[in-house]
Amino acid sequence: MANHKSSLKRIRQTKTRRLHNRYYAKTARTAVRRVRKMTDKAEVVAALPKVTSLLQRLADKKLISKNKAGNLVSKLTRYANSL
Repeated sequence: MANHKSSLKRIRQTKTRRLHNRYYAKTARTAVRRVRKMTDKAEVVAALPKVTSLLQRLADKKLISKNKAGNLVSKLTRYANSL
């Protein structure tokens, strides 16, 4: 166990940030899965801007890399166009 005050604070901060990051990562994964399960083009087109926005925000906050966000958006857009 840590002995320094700063170490204890760092442990608390890390725990809080980890939980925060896990929540948003899980939310993003769920949103992407929901869009992939949709079969109606109108539904997908309506949901796509929200999911795209979510992914871009996560990339801006560096929770996921910009390339990963771009790849996911690209795949979802191709899926929407293929319907």
